[in-house]
Amino acid sequence: MPSAAIPRHLRIGVDVGGTNTDGVILDPLRASSPDKGILAWHKAPTTTNPSIGINDAITAMFNSAAINPSEVESVTIGTTHFVNAVVERDASRLSTVAVIRLCGPFSKHAPPCVDWPDDMRRMILGHYALLKGGLEVDGNIISNIDEREIKEQCAIIREKGIRSIVVNGVFSPIDTIERQEERAADIIRAELRGCDVVCSKEIANLGFLERENAAILNASILSFARKTIRSFQEPIKRLGLHCPVFITQNDGTVLSGEMAARLPIRTFSSGPTNSMRGAAFLAQGQISEAIMVVDIGGTTTDVGLLHANGFPRQQAAYSDLAGIRMNFSCPDIKSIGLGGGSIVRTDGGLTVGPDSVGHKLQQEAVVFGGNIITATDCIVQTNPELKIGNVNLVKGRLTDVQLGDFRDVVKSKIEKAIDKMKTSPEDIPVLLVGGGAILSPNNLKGASRVLKPEWSQVANAIGAAMARVSAVVDTVKSTESMTTVELLGEISKEAIAKTIAAGASPSSVEVVEKETLPLQYIAHKTRFIVRAAGEFDLRKIEVQVAPEAVNEENDNDNDMSQYEKLAKRPEAASKEQIDKEIDISTYTPTVKNRVWYISETDADWIATGCYILGTGGGGSPYSHLVRLKQELRKGAIVRVVNPHDLADDAQIGCGGGVGSPTVSIEKLPADELLEAQEELFKVCPQPATHMISIEIGGGNGLQAMILGASTNMNLPAVDGDWMGRAYPTKWQTTPVVFNERSPIWSPIAMSDGNGNVVVMPKATSDLAVERILRAALTQMGSHTGCAESPVTGAETKRWVVEHTISQAWRIGRGVARARKENRVDNVAESIIEECGGKGAGRVLWKGKIVGVERTLRGGYVYGECFIEGVDVREDDDGLQQDAAGSSSFQGTMKIPFKNENIAALRVRDDGKEEQQEDVLAIAPDLITVIDAQNGEAIGTPEYRYGLLVVVLGLAASDKWTGSQRGIEIGGPVGFGIDHLKFAPLGAFVKPQSVIDEFDRSV
Repeated sequence: MPSAAIPRHLRIGVDVGGTNTDGVILDPLRASSPDKGILAWHKAPTTTNPSIGINDAITAMFNSAAINPSEVESVTIGTTHFVNAVVERDASRLSTVAVIRLCGPFSKHAPPCVDWPDDMRRMILGHYALLKGGLEVDGNIISNIDEREIKEQCAIIREKGIRSIVVNGVFSPIDTIERQEERAADIIRAELRGCDVVCSKEIANLGFLERENAAILNASILSFARKTIRSFQEPIKRLGLHCPVFITQNDGTVLSGEMAARLPIRTFSSGPTNSMRGAAFLAQGQISEAIMVVDIGGTTTDVGLLHANGFPRQQAAYSDLAGIRMNFSCPDIKSIGLGGGSIVRTDGGLTVGPDSVGHKLQQEAVVFGGNIITATDCIVQTNPELKIGNVNLVKGRLTDVQLGDFRDVVKSKIEKAIDKMKTSPEDIPVLLVGGGAILSPNNLKGASRVLKPEWSQVANAIGAAMARVSAVVDTVKSTESMTTVELLGEISKEAIAKTIAAGASPSSVEVVEKETLPLQYIAHKTRFIVRAAGEFDLRKIEVQVAPEAVNEENDNDNDMSQYEKLAKRPEAASKEQIDKEIDISTYTPTVKNRVWYISETDADWIATGCYILGTGGGGSPYSHLVRLKQELRKGAIVRVVNPHDLADDAQIGCGGGVGSPTVSIEKLPADELLEAQEELFKVCPQPATHMISIEIGGGNGLQAMILGASTNMNLPAVDGDWMGRAYPTKWQTTPVVFNERSPIWSPIAMSDGNGNVVVMPKATSDLAVERILRAALTQMGSHTGCAESPVTGAETKRWVVEHTISQAWRIGRGVARARKENRVDNVAESIIEECGGKGAGRVLWKGKIVGVERTLRGGYVYGECFIEGVDVREDDDGLQQDAAGSSSFQGTMKIPFKNENIAALRVRDDGKEEQQEDVLAIAPDLITVIDAQNGEAIGTPEYRYGLLVVVLGLAASDKWTGSQRGIEIGGPVGFGIDHLKFAPLGAFVKPQSVIDEFDRSV
């Protein structure tokens, strides 16, 4: 009697690209066999209605492999439709969006889309309004929303014909009581029936501008997304498949169709992720190292680094798509407009792309009888043996010289994209996948070898089929009776259980992301976000009917012809938006007659350096950089002068933000800094003649320039500051160290930007100033603008930490140079070189963040960051080193912080009851954490599990270390750590003045 056939548990993966629809049927239980368990595959041009293409792909695969629909356990679909619409700036697929901010007086200097490319802003942003609303960090309201205001804006939006609206409220992600975004959305829906309203809190977490940017893109694509996803679902039902239908999202896991139709932005990078996951699947057994995956489709080429563990490298705290900055993790992908459907033009020099005929390749390409020359036509004319279309149709279309130019352009585009994604100048294996891989030569500069595995043309469909299951637990818990670590452990277990319940195999589930965010000024409350992911458990997966799509108004069919991509060159960006290639080696700042005139390039580099000098604190300079560049574009002249050039009787004013760095990324400035200055000078005998930043670290490092440009007198900024870094308290400044008069910071004024101002004409000490203002700060939203009384030019020359704007500029230039030269793996060494060389600093650690603990005490965020060392190797003399040749980083480093990093401690487990900690560096020396993938600083609010980082130590200014008082105020005692002693990590080298080096005075 014959044995019964063993039931198969098959997966279907389909990737609907801009040009081709790829499909694959996999038996995952046979993944280790020579055929990888691939039972059938299919590639065909994407149809105008994706439903037909999906139906045809699955039907063809069923017929070729004799598949019974009952054997199929899941269908997972990936798509580049949505990201292609953004990359191509396709107005037919991107709706105009109105933005309603619930912000009160805040964020006025950074309007919606302020940091977008000009062409994208013009295309998408149709209207915006800054209305009452928003929360403080403690949950108190900035102001109530005003229903009348919102209705007035609805009338304007209706008149403009806009159907997609974003609502973005200050601190909306922690708004669980007032529900301002939700209430505003209800009003809008009632006024504008049938419109799409996106609440920003559904899209991303804290980070006001970045969350808003993501929400705007999500809203712009909604109508197109609904129709597209519905067209994906229908053939599944039509073919009699009773199984779950998923859409792949950015991290290689899946969304239900209904969720993807509501949050299409989560799928934006799923195409490249699918290709990279599919590449890892196909390359099993061939590689055991990191590789560069080049996925050449019909419209775009996506390049990304695949780690040796088979997962794509992720972007860090922020991601960038088409020049738009967002704050959720995506695979680190470089996309360029190159594919099989790229349009080739020969007028005025040969160009390839970035526009494409897309899915109409087989109608419009010359080789298929059309009249538009595409990259496919060129490669077929070059290689007739490919047998694509009618070779005779392309004979003689391009001259031999033009074909040579075409090959050179394509090769150069691919090589540049690979080059930009490398973190080291060393050659790296390159894995070619995608249907357009035929465009690439087999030898590429920067590639140690070029691989093209079997079935690589459908790697994206394979990646979709093998996508994982994930689940997120996002909750607020009390830390009163349990520690953060204990709670994190419990919530991690909950996330794992939730992932298993969603269909994952228990043995495969792991926590892939965890984050703790103390809710400041709310006792014992912390927000926990934990995400787990795992492989499908085929034994337990439930058979379901595909979810119904949301009905679209006036939509009786799924004709997608309205979304056809026309073969037109995209509108050129404005002059300001062209990505200028600055020659860093020859760039010269403008310095005349001992005055440095700041340019946008200078501002970019200074901002990068400021965050690195912030030692984890000071808040991100990004929003302040946006404001400074806006001022420059409006014609402001921003001047910087050398402190040694100050007259003795000059009056040096000071101002900056005070409060939590976490607040500064969410509650963007109003006019609090100027208001504080105006109130201060009502009680000061002399007005300021210059401005100086209280700290160079973080956002405050730009404030002297912003304040100077914003005042009626256009005051110059002094090239220096009162810290040389960032510190959490006002008494941790060099004027207090010198103690020549006390208090220094009195009189003083503080404004919250929302109508509340505190002025202290007198104080007994600088410590009293700090305590009193800190108490007021808790009632003023935990972030304010402060104005300190001016000091004289003579005092400034004695007390100032000199040339720190120059130092920030040099650090930023070093980071930019390292990135351009693909030396990000040793960017820390570049920073050290800019700060005086090896004797002035060193790399303290390299590794991955494996844990972050945070708590709130007295208005400050205290915590510890744990970093696990990188892999090491043994060299000839027995010294263990990492791959870059630096000293070994085995074990774990702990960084305690109080807003700023306090110390770098190497944890040693000697088998004793208590672990030993070796001090590698401690304040006042600078301890800064930078992103190992791009060289940018990572602030303490951005520490999160999984980030690859480099910990850098720099010697503190001798204004701190030159006296015992300076060491006590700025060192471990000043942070309340009495058991650790300061020992300098190196010899301080005074930063070189940009003015001294580049002055071109005649």
